[in-house]
Parts: sequence; structure tokens; C-alpha cells
Amino acid sequence: QVRLVESGGGSVQAGGSLTLSCKASSAVSRYYCLHWYRQSPGKEREAVAHMNRDGRTDYADSVKGRFIISLDNTKNILSLQMNEVMEDDTAMYYCMANPVIDTLTGYCSNREQYWGQGTQVTVSR
Repeated sequence: QVRLVESGGGSVQAGGSLTLSCKASSAVSRYYCLHWYRQSPGKEREAVAHMNRDGRTDYADSVKGRFIISLDNTKNILSLQMNEVMEDDTAMYYCMANPVIDTLTGYCSNREQYWGQGTQVTVSR
């Protein structure tokens, strides 16, 4: 089991940058798939960025080219660097980790998920 705590949210003007952090209570590199999700009021939670155990990343089309997911292995901190933010990026942002259950393929569990409490990002014009 791993505990996750997000930080770094706040208010930012459109076109600006913000970096979110997610501190894990234990080592997550190569043991977990790591994700950032977001949810706006009245909308469903959506996936923003993913990183698999080998460090490969994937992004939602809406943030591709603007956001960067990264992991500091020494500090167990997952980050989301948000550049050229837009008003549509306003949301509560959550990090999530699900454990690798197949060490050969790196497949991660769909049932076991660990979520942080979220950090709010508000983008204004």
C-alpha cells in the first residue's frame, strides 16, 4: 500500500505554468503505474497523463505538448509540469498509483488503486 499527497495547486493566469507534486510514502518506481487525473465540477474524472514502470509516458490529447509527467526516484515524487495552461485546465487534480501485477509485461492492477486527496488548479483569463 502507498499513500499519496498532492501539492502545488493554485491560481494561475492563462498561458502561464504550474507544477504539481505528488509525494509517495514509499518507493514507486518500477512497482507501480503512475497517473494524473483531473475532475471539474459537473464533469467526469478524466485521465491526464500516465507513466508505466519503465518510464514510458502517455498523455490525453487535450494536454499533449503542454504537460509533462515525471518521477524523481530519489524523493518518490511524481510531478506534473503544466505549461501554456488554459481555462479548460481548471480542475481538481489527483495522482493515482496502481501496482504492477505482472512483472513480465508490467501490467498494472485495475482493482487496486491508491489516490491522493487532490489539489485544485484554477486558470483565469
